[in-house]
Amino acid sequence: MALTPGEKLGRYEIRSKIGEGGMGEVYLAQDTKLDRKVALKILPADLAANQDRMRRFVQEAKAAAALNHPNIATIHEIGESDGVNFIAMEFIDGVTLREKIHQERTELRKLLRFLQHAAEGLAKAHAAGVVHRDLKPDNIMITRDGHAKVLDFGLAKLVEGQGERETRRGGDEDLTVAFSPNLPVAPSPLPHVSPSVTSPGMIMGTVGYMSPEQAQGKTNEIDQRSDIFSFGCLLFEAATGQKPFAGDSVVKSLHMVIYEPAPQITDLNPSAPPELQRIVRRCLVKDPDERYQSIKEVAIELKELRRELQGAGIDTAVTPPTGSETTKSTVGEGTRSQSLSPTTGTPSLSTKASSAEYVATGIKRHKLAITLVAGLVLLAVAAGIIGINAYLRARNTEVAIKSIAVMPFVNDNGNADVEYLSDGMTETLIGSLSQLPNLSVKARSTVFRYKGKGTDAKTIGKELNVQAVLNGHVMQRSDQLTLSVELVEVATENVIWSQQYNRRLSDAQAVQGEIAQEVSAKLRLKLAGEGAPETKNQKVSPEAYQACLKGRYYYNQDTEESLNKAIEEFNQALGLEPNYAQAFAGLASVYTEMSSVYLPPSEAMPKAKQAALKALALDGSLAYAHRALAEIHWWSDWDFPAAEQEFKRAIELDPNEPNTLTLYAVFLARTLGRFDEAIAMANRALQLDSLSVDVHYHVAGVFYSARQPDRAAEEANKMHELDRNSFLAHRYLGLAYLFKGQNEQAIAELQKTVDPQSGFGLDLLGCAYGIAGRKSEALKTLAELQALAGRKYIPPHSFAYIYAGLGDKERAFEWLEKGYTERDDTLTRLKTEPLFDSLRSDPRYTDLMRRVGFPQ
Repeated sequence: MALTPGEKLGRYEIRSKIGEGGMGEVYLAQDTKLDRKVALKILPADLAANQDRMRRFVQEAKAAAALNHPNIATIHEIGESDGVNFIAMEFIDGVTLREKIHQERTELRKLLRFLQHAAEGLAKAHAAGVVHRDLKPDNIMITRDGHAKVLDFGLAKLVEGQGERETRRGGDEDLTVAFSPNLPVAPSPLPHVSPSVTSPGMIMGTVGYMSPEQAQGKTNEIDQRSDIFSFGCLLFEAATGQKPFAGDSVVKSLHMVIYEPAPQITDLNPSAPPELQRIVRRCLVKDPDERYQSIKEVAIELKELRRELQGAGIDTAVTPPTGSETTKSTVGEGTRSQSLSPTTGTPSLSTKASSAEYVATGIKRHKLAITLVAGLVLLAVAAGIIGINAYLRARNTEVAIKSIAVMPFVNDNGNADVEYLSDGMTETLIGSLSQLPNLSVKARSTVFRYKGKGTDAKTIGKELNVQAVLNGHVMQRSDQLTLSVELVEVATENVIWSQQYNRRLSDAQAVQGEIAQEVSAKLRLKLAGEGAPETKNQKVSPEAYQACLKGRYYYNQDTEESLNKAIEEFNQALGLEPNYAQAFAGLASVYTEMSSVYLPPSEAMPKAKQAALKALALDGSLAYAHRALAEIHWWSDWDFPAAEQEFKRAIELDPNEPNTLTLYAVFLARTLGRFDEAIAMANRALQLDSLSVDVHYHVAGVFYSARQPDRAAEEANKMHELDRNSFLAHRYLGLAYLFKGQNEQAIAELQKTVDPQSGFGLDLLGCAYGIAGRKSEALKTLAELQALAGRKYIPPHSFAYIYAGLGDKERAFEWLEKGYTERDDTLTRLKTEPLFDSLRSDPRYTDLMRRVGFPQ
């Protein structure tokens, strides 16, 4: 159908027709809602009417549209208006890589920059499981300001999906073919031509750029390494002006791809650097297992090569291609170049108008070329999926980004032994960015629930209420560290900034400062000094830094074994760097965590206090060291004013850490009985992180201490919604029932909390049995605890709970006195603990509260 200027399709207003072909028409249009130019591809009616084809088309389009990278062009929308189906895609003003090579004769150094950026875009696609499968110079556009964008993921398939294959025509001077798997290429005069447009088991590619496995139709072997081979062909052509496998016929070209080595680059361009020959040779290995296994590796090596070329001042002009003629003709307002193919003699049209016009005119021209397969459906996809616009530079937005979530960095090694590195880089970068003024940074405890889930930026932005997301990938090879990061604006899912850092492992600490500085610049924040966050991270040896990262990693696993490993790592760091503040702070956190759980407080807390004080003497800005000291003053020293002071200082230094806020809320409620303040603090934490099981657990504790059992149960139920396996939710549900006198329901919930190995939960269950009058069962749990006490530390309050439930005041006070002697932290709850209500009227209870430090 023909559309006229001014006509509207949904929110798109037609400006002009920029191309047409057998597969449909392409129009320049204005997005009236977002005020931007787009290219609209109108899908043919027969495609839209075929539900099966349309379903597959939409599936592929979604796969391509999910890619978000500045070097992949964008598909904005697949839409329908008044019965017309269309694709809205990014309007790219530029030329193809083919024209850069053959018409503009761009110097090699610049061509390598374009190709490096294209490789980075491909790396993003490969990481998402999408393989392009039709890389060629025509599918890489260079914008007028010099950015490369990979187009046409129309042949892309999710790697995991090895189902139906579709075919199409493509290429300008190259022939895109489809043929059946395991085709014996050499003996056949032409590849097998399938009469079916969408036949299962078909494979596609463009002659001259397809990989050997594509050329042989080995459908099940097509993966990202096939793209790497095609990319090697692009590198070869950029360096020499010729294709590496250019036979005098389609069959000859395919035979060369499968059986013959590519020529030496230096035979065609003596000035080409030897290092480029090595890179190309490895890309073009026939066996996929012997090629580069990741396009990221190619991008890294190209970046290094470009640096060397720049430093050496090497002449990198491209040798003019042989066997072709170039003529210039002016068509309308744009200049178009026609290059005669040495193999077919047919013109190859490239334009300086737009990617959309290139696609449309290419479609029109393909009527003149030899076509082996109609390829209706996939050509529509190719015309439609012109990629993902994720511009690297900060966009012209009026609103500065003020909130961000640093997502758990992905360990690309896949080796659990270096997981500490990706986790540690994330955590320390969160700490660094948290020091930026006017920027809200989500805490580690908030973001790590997304680890390994692959949640998209828009969902994260909605759930965490942030404007931007920072994603990262970490790769370690020997002493080499590769860190790739991208900053994504969640509203548009556009990449604001991305960067790849290649450093030695010894530079891991320094690179985080670089990232923080560059992120802050892209967020357009007014910062102190020169724009970088003012951090006080000590410069320490790489070995000490890595040991500290490992210590934090083990600490966050929060098991007895991992906490002991954390102590070993922090001590190792201190053995290398005796004045390492963060290692001391880590030790303080570990020992406070172990106190009353795995170690007696009398053993753990002195070590924790010594480490916390040392850390703060070295660096008073460490928020988690202040929090650890607050816990020590609270649970061990019973110096409640000092504890509150340290809590306030920790929150002042890191106001966005919800676990600190909820811990302070619990302190205010359970120890001081200042319930209104505690609830306000708990609500503040929930505003920061309403999806954390830990946060809801602490908030439930606040309401339980405030004697609001229904609110405590509500928080427990939210825990269940977030994590159906959370046994801690049963704890507060049980306590809420117990408080309300619903003893049997309480027992049923508390039974679900018991861990027979550690003894966790036995004390509250035994207390509930006692309150419910089930004495024999209460005594049985008591015996189980006593048996465990012979093998591991059981805090005195656990026995006091059961005896209080049984109504045995003498034994309850006996164990509370023991707890006083051992500095059992549960004695800090004496003022508000409902389970001790049966003891509260006894003068001994009042005296115990006085000695613990409660004001009378």
